[in-house]
Amino acid sequence: MPTQKQYTSWGRYPEAPPKTIKTIEWRNALPDLDQMEPHVLPFGYGRSYGDSCLNEGGVLLDMTPMNQFIAFDRENGILCCEAGVCLADVIELIVPQGWYIPVSPGTKYVSIGGAIANDVHGKNHHVAGTFGCHVTQFELLRSDGERLICSPTQHKDYFAATIGGLGLTGVILWAEFKLKKIPTAFIDWQSIRFQSVDEFFELSAETADIPYAVSWVDCLASGKQFGRGLFNYGDFYDPPLGSIKQIKPSRQFPIPIEFPSFTVNTLTSRIFNEVYYRKQLKKKTRMVTHYDPFFYPLDVAADWYRVYGRNGFLQYQFVIPYEDRQPIKEILRQIVQSGQASPLVVFKTFGDIKSPGMLSFPRKGVTLALDFPFRGQPTLDLLNRLDEIVFANEGALYPAKDARMSPESFRLSYPCWEQFADYIDPKFSSSFWRRVTQSNNVK
Repeated sequence: MPTQKQYTSWGRYPEAPPKTIKTIEWRNALPDLDQMEPHVLPFGYGRSYGDSCLNEGGVLLDMTPMNQFIAFDRENGILCCEAGVCLADVIELIVPQGWYIPVSPGTKYVSIGGAIANDVHGKNHHVAGTFGCHVTQFELLRSDGERLICSPTQHKDYFAATIGGLGLTGVILWAEFKLKKIPTAFIDWQSIRFQSVDEFFELSAETADIPYAVSWVDCLASGKQFGRGLFNYGDFYDPPLGSIKQIKPSRQFPIPIEFPSFTVNTLTSRIFNEVYYRKQLKKKTRMVTHYDPFFYPLDVAADWYRVYGRNGFLQYQFVIPYEDRQPIKEILRQIVQSGQASPLVVFKTFGDIKSPGMLSFPRKGVTLALDFPFRGQPTLDLLNRLDEIVFANEGALYPAKDARMSPESFRLSYPCWEQFADYIDPKFSSSFWRRVTQSNNVK
């Protein structure tokens, strides 16, 4: 976990301080939201990268103290808990019982309410869809005091609006969701070095029936090395008769100081990328390991955002259809030419499992997520160029990892936004929502 509670986004850009922090502790002793001024927004563990979790000048509702488990059906794998429960605590409870969360983002320090509000996805989207696909019901508190039990059959319009709804439809008090049965807590992990974007797509097709798959791509490599990377895939290890030796999870260590803002630059990133790519000596490797390093490699370093310095960083994630490979190649070329990317890159494909959420981000295609140390206008100019390619190819951007999307980009990414706006609680707002709807007549 982060070493200290901060009411900022993980990328620390933009700065958008709230006027007030209000802690929510009990489901049956809730504050009068309608009396709070001027507008409110639920806040979990602050792992959104931009301003979707921020509410400048307003009230942030800290949901993390509301973190009690309510019911666990161990036989059928159904868990019910309060919205402030952290995924890390869920995993600690269910793994010894032979279960795992159905969909996991790249960090386990996310609240259940946040997982629903951002409709998070993971390495298994092609076979499992988003987190919202596995939610069976939740209770939603509106600012007028109304409490709605939402499910695919009950208040299903609010169910659809709240999944991926960025916390704008009200406060999720508790949620129930289905789990995934697992044989062990270990992953049968395979890694393949690929030499090009085309080889990445070939590997994706060959491993389409493997539950978990994700790649790292060197976004600074050019020439014959352009598009090289590491393709990682696997599943929970199901051993033959007998047991395997115990493998301990990764230990977390703190990053106690703020690094200078120039630490992550073109030179240091190139050096890291070269070492990271060549650390795997063989074309293909295989090992059995604890789930921690496979699912959560960055969680080993608490407060890792400090590596980027005080200026922070922008994370940029898009999805585009993958029938045509040229757009993704052009995006990589733009990044290589800019020299601005950091080593932290996620490259994978999404399947065609549709989420119940109105504003859910994943859709069938290829997605790339990467960090850009914030260098002011040059960084913004690069991302604007990438936007042009994304939207020329019917793509979309991810609000949970956005700090600069334009209103036009938002409308292109989510054409049903006006339908969604009808379900926003009149007392709720966020810095993100005000930014992307500033030129539109919405609530």
